[in-house]
Amino acid sequence: MAKKIIGIDLGGTTIKFGFLDVDGNILSKWNIPTDISDDGKHIVPDIIHSINEQIRKQDLRSTDFYGVGMGTPGSINQEKGTVTGAYNLNWKEEQNVGEEISKGLHLPIIIENDANSAALGEYWRGAGNNSNDAVFVTLGTGVGGGVIIDGSLVHGANGGGGEIGHITVEENGYLCTCGKRGCLERYASATGIVQLAKDMARDFNGHSQLKELEDTNQEVSSKTVFFLADNGDILANQVVDKVTHYLGKALSYIGNSLNPNNIIIGGGVSNAGNTLLQPTTHYFQNNAFPAVRDSTRLKLAQLGNDAGLIGAASLALRFND
Repeated sequence: MAKKIIGIDLGGTTIKFGFLDVDGNILSKWNIPTDISDDGKHIVPDIIHSINEQIRKQDLRSTDFYGVGMGTPGSINQEKGTVTGAYNLNWKEEQNVGEEISKGLHLPIIIENDANSAALGEYWRGAGNNSNDAVFVTLGTGVGGGVIIDGSLVHGANGGGGEIGHITVEENGYLCTCGKRGCLERYASATGIVQLAKDMARDFNGHSQLKELEDTNQEVSSKTVFFLADNGDILANQVVDKVTHYLGKALSYIGNSLNPNNIIIGGGVSNAGNTLLQPTTHYFQNNAFPAVRDSTRLKLAQLGNDAGLIGAASLALRFND
């Protein structure tokens, strides 16, 4: 029987698991809630228990797998297999995740940042078409990213490679959680779009359903903004224009620096589809160097929620040597 690989996508609310073949096809997948109580000390034991239980259920053994790949929030030390700064998991101290999981499963493991894992997934099996270079931008609660050059992730000198969300797009703009002002994350994330809509509604004088929602303190999400823009709401279209202007400009900086084959846009906000992609591409092309404009393509992600799982599992291919 052909050996398999295991993928783990660790999130703040859910842990996703999958058994995959070496071509990246998901053979089985399941998930469990993330128990972040007691400083997150239950997370690793839960992961070990869940995988071992699934191996037993499927009448398999650890020798049927090459190894494990895992994507997690926080800063990763791949050599040591440790995770630090994963605050949404309540991991305040450095966690010795790799060694514990490896011992618990009797398998080797490689750990990667969650945004990088999603980038690897799209690069391998999604919109990246397995070309040499790809940049993945995820627009969710925040803005994350992963950069792949010549088939390898770019980590940078201190693990800060691919921090696309912290490109400055507005001088002295909104204050970001990182301490800087005007970061892309504060304008193109789901939370950033909602903040922008609220502020622009305050200064808007025409007729707009979005303004009415804001003025009456009704709940507005980024999905609401794109839906109303699709249906001709003037203010919503102004908000989308500003968001895509910032995003297109930031992506042009990446394009001009790296000239990747593809820049792939994923995360919940990307569900807006062409309403997001078309104006973003317009502003990207306005700001990109001509040679970059002609060769770097902006695309929507294709794998949805499976990107992180597939990308994490691809890390385990390293043990197939």
